[in-house]
Amino acid sequence: MSRRPSRRFGDGANIPFMGSLHPKARSSPILSVGLVLVGAFLIIGYLYSGSSSQDAVSKLEGGVSCTLEVQKALPILKKAYGDSMRKVLHVGPDTCSVVSALLKEEDTEAWGVEPYDLEDADSNCKSLVHRGIVRLADIKFPLPYRPKSFSLVIVSDALDYLSPKYLNRSLPELARVSAEGFVVFAGYPGQHRAKVAELSKFGRPAKLRSSSWWIRYFVQTSLEENEAATKKFEQAATKRLYKPACQVFHLKSYH
Repeated sequence: MSRRPSRRFGDGANIPFMGSLHPKARSSPILSVGLVLVGAFLIIGYLYSGSSSQDAVSKLEGGVSCTLEVQKALPILKKAYGDSMRKVLHVGPDTCSVVSALLKEEDTEAWGVEPYDLEDADSNCKSLVHRGIVRLADIKFPLPYRPKSFSLVIVSDALDYLSPKYLNRSLPELARVSAEGFVVFAGYPGQHRAKVAELSKFGRPAKLRSSSWWIRYFVQTSLEENEAATKKFEQAATKRLYKPACQVFHLKSYH
């Protein structure tokens, strides 16, 4: 945001009322100090507001990460699913961060699927890949796991980039490899995403759908809501004053 250069308070030629003062009159020391303080406060206020605006823009440009939201929601998910959190698969970008967080939980095994790329992977992520804990796999095709390999599957920031054609393949796969259900974290309509980053990594911008759209789609693909898990999740979230920044859907596996 551009701004015209501010005029200096000490430059009499730039302040019209200075010329009307009597040439022999001297400014009061208190008045001078007051003017300096006012000027200082104005400058500080401007710099602060400019910094705050830049921070707000940066956050907006960064968009909302549902994968980050998964990490925030882990204590809530643990309350909702209990023993079903013992063997978890996470599917989505930056899955290494979620898997690392899950592995810190007591009595929890975790695996991950990165649907896009691992070019910027850090040493910890590379280690998880080397050990076979995290895999790179295109979720538009069958997942490289046997049926009911995991007690719970969590997916985030992945389905938003799929057209209904490919959702028809991916959602049944998530249900197939989960024994006790799976959880979908999806963006809310209107949430901003970084368009340049999206196109370079995902090939298309996110399609952020409403909850009613998702519910209709789940019904069409014969997926049922896990009402018990939904209720427990909502109760735990209310108790902890947690409000998800993404839509959260709890679904049953196919039997």
